[in-house]
Amino acid sequence: MLSKPITRYFVFLTANLLALYIGVQLMNDGPRTEWYLSLEKAPWTPPNWMFGTAWTTIMFLYAGYMTKLSFQRSFLNKKLLLLYSTQWMLNVGWNYAFFNQHKTGFGLVVILLLLLLIVYFTFSFKNELKQYSWLIAPYLIWMIIATSLNTYIVLNN
Repeated sequence: MLSKPITRYFVFLTANLLALYIGVQLMNDGPRTEWYLSLEKAPWTPPNWMFGTAWTTIMFLYAGYMTKLSFQRSFLNKKLLLLYSTQWMLNVGWNYAFFNQHKTGFGLVVILLLLLLIVYFTFSFKNELKQYSWLIAPYLIWMIIATSLNTYIVLNN
């Protein structure tokens, strides 16, 4: 059943969208709280609507990236599952640390680890995935931006 690309794509897409959903639930209205609104944010902070749009797009593309990688490595490859699961937990965990607990410094550690993991994904598998490596590029770009936003908040609040 998991031998078809479309099936694997929907497995990864479902897991990715579940991470987004859980992350939003853990935010506890974070971007609309007085705490967040009162923070000094980076001048390059995108408008709020862009975050949902960017993350949704990233997760659709990342599902394609992981689908292709799972055919290169095998769907149940231990290393691949560990990397993907770690990415998933860091992605969800950042929302809780930053928005729910207001731990901006700890959030920065989490987002830096997530950025390093996405850098690892991007460059470790590029020779195997060739042109499919471009599917993770938006994730990498967004993580660089998000990390810079978190860093700015830590340094200026």
